[in-house]
This record gives sequence, C-alpha cells and structure tokens, in this order.
Amino acid sequence: MVNPWLALAADADPVESRRAVRRAHEEFLTGGAVGPQVRRVVADSWRRCARSRSATEAVAPIDLSDGELAEYRRAHPLAGAMPLVRELLGSVADEGAYLLAVCDEYGRMLWVEGHAGARSRAETMNLVAGGRWDERHAGTNGPGTALATDHAVQIFTTEHYNRVVQPWTCAAAPVHDPCSGRLLGAVDISGGDHLAGPYSLALVQATARAAEAQLSAVPRAERDFLTALGRDEALLSVGGRRLRLGRRHSEIMVLLACHPEGLTGDQLALELYGERPVDPVTLRAELSRLRRLVGPLLVSRPYRLRAPLRTDVATATEELAAGALHAVSRTYRGPLLPSSEAPGVRRARYVLEDGVRRALLAARDPYLLRWWAQSSWGEDDLEVSEALLGVLAARAPGREAVASRTGSLREAYGVARGGG
Repeated sequence: MVNPWLALAADADPVESRRAVRRAHEEFLTGGAVGPQVRRVVADSWRRCARSRSATEAVAPIDLSDGELAEYRRAHPLAGAMPLVRELLGSVADEGAYLLAVCDEYGRMLWVEGHAGARSRAETMNLVAGGRWDERHAGTNGPGTALATDHAVQIFTTEHYNRVVQPWTCAAAPVHDPCSGRLLGAVDISGGDHLAGPYSLALVQATARAAEAQLSAVPRAERDFLTALGRDEALLSVGGRRLRLGRRHSEIMVLLACHPEGLTGDQLALELYGERPVDPVTLRAELSRLRRLVGPLLVSRPYRLRAPLRTDVATATEELAAGALHAVSRTYRGPLLPSSEAPGVRRARYVLEDGVRRALLAARDPYLLRWWAQSSWGEDDLEVSEALLGVLAARAPGREAVASRTGSLREAYGVARGGG
C-alpha cells in the first residue's frame, strides 16, 4: 500500500510528477476542481487554503519581531528539546544543503537553521525565525500542513499552494506535549527535490518522537490533563492513556474539573441542560458510559473526580491572573468547547474569553493583539483590530493589511471610519 503522506511513490518520475501537479494546481485555481493526480492530503489542503483566501503569489508574513521572538521562544516548551533536535537534524541539514526549521503550534517559525545557501534562498520568502507558516498565511507547506492534519507529511515542489514556495520540498512532523497531548509545534526539513524520498519523512518523525520523549523526562507534578480549549471534543490524558472524548463527555469532564467539590445529579443536569426537562436516566446513562472510559477517576455522591485534574482552562486562568499574557497566547487555543450549548460551559467559556480579551486590550502589546486579530475566533473583533492598528508604527510590516481589515470590519458593522 502506498503511504499517502509520502510525496512520491518509489517508481514515480519526479519531473513528470512536478509537471502533472503544476497543471492540476492551475486547473484548481481557475476552476476549483482537483485532478486525480493530486494526493488527497494535498487536495484537502488546497481547499482549506482557498477557503481561507491564502495567497498564491506572496511571501509569508513576519509575525514576531526580533525582540518578541527572543522572549517568546525562550519560554516556549520546545526550547527544552532544541539541543536534541539540533543533534539529530543539524548536521544533516548542513551536509545536505537543507534547512532545519521548528515552529510553534500556530506555524510561527521559532528556529530556522542549516546550510548558509539554503538560508539565503529561504530569506527571500520569509522562511525565517518569526515568519508565519501556517496554511492560512503561507499555503500548503510541510510544517503548516503537518499542523493542520496533526500528522507527519511531505510536500513536494508544485504541491505547495503558494507558487513562491514551489521550488522547495519539505518534510515535517508535529510535536506534542507528552502529558496533555496538546500540539506544541512541528519540526521540518526543507530543501531540494531529493528530500522527496521516504527517509526524510522517517527522519522528522523520529526526531519529533525523540523530542516528545525528551520533554516527558521533565518532572511534572501532575500527569493527568484535560485539553478543551479550541476543540469540540476534549482530549483526556489519564493514567498513561490518551482519550478523545465525545462532546457530551467533554462537557461533563470540563464541568467536574471546574467543580472539584463535586455536583449533585440535579446540579450537573442544570449545568448541562439548563432549565429544559431531562429524564434523570439520560444523565445517569451518560455518566455510566463515561465511567467505562475513565474508570475510577469518576466517582458519585456527589459526582466528582477522584483526583485533581489539570486542565488547559485552569492553566490559562492562572497565567492570566499572573499577567503572563505571552504564556496565555500559547495555552489559549480558542474558546472552551466552542460548539457546546451547555450553560455551565458557556459561562466558563465567556469568563475566560472575556478576561483574555480585556487583558490584551489593556496591555496594547502588538504581538498579542495581532495573535488575537489573526485567530479564527478573533478575526472579526473590530475593537482588537482598531487597537492593533493604533499601536503599529506607520511603516510596521503588515500595517497596510491591518488597516484594510479594520476598514472592512468598520464597514461591515456600520461604524464610522476613524483614524489610522
């Protein structure tokens, strides 16, 4: 069976593959259809790029200035794994005329190292530390697509959505927090066509796993963790297992984690269903199914968690209280269980979202405001967009795009055009 994450089959002609995919790319841009010669992972990425209006002829934006970058990556969890990543991939990049790149979970490049010639060529398209390489901002590419799919992947020349990047081939793999399972970023090698062999994908996958093993060696006071920000189905790491919970079970676990003292059946029903009448048997059945998944972690009378469960909600709340807003920007991956209509979840979602938003508006930090304004949950936030426009210098990179977006939002909301 052909590995769908590899760019080329063993008997494929790279030159013909490049030409065929280039033709398919042009046909997609003009007609919207994707030909059968395009791998599914690439076709899906092109469609995501088209929906997000990713540019087909542009360099990636710079998201972190030098000062912001130094502070941000020093505090990033992947900093602890970089010596190992360099040991495994650094010499390979130097000797093979490749680049070694490590990005955060948003596609912001934290480290870009390797062969001097490759670095020089990469600079022309902003494949540099501080550049933003998620699919929305840079199109289909190794690290961006690895983050979008949460899977190791190769992207070969004309498979890149952005024509500026099409001379390159890359292989990237995501890296996760070994405790919570949260996506931390990706490790990537980029270079010429010869990277399209299976060894490059295996190499980045092995490096990512080694980085996770290195991070797991760091002592942790609490190993069990619930990740629920920015996702409709929470991820539970407990007892060495990693479970993806259904939506109702996600709501229950979030509510019980927020109420360590426990909730009676009536209280839990009110937090889950509100005032609408619900047969108590329905809730008991949900809890019974959840108990089969999590075992002795869930106890009753009242319903509660047997041991404290660390959550990304609690982490973000503590970071917010401490004024550590750059840390919040890493933890807060979006609203809490965004599709949930459970009253208790909606209340917790609003409290955290409003607190983060108010704090970054008060801080007037360009990086934090840009982070919120470019996120899927904050892209229509006029107040944040105006605040960002107000703090950017007249010639700051990307200010023109911010001004255009702010103008569009003012028009959409029927707000009189202001200064800036």
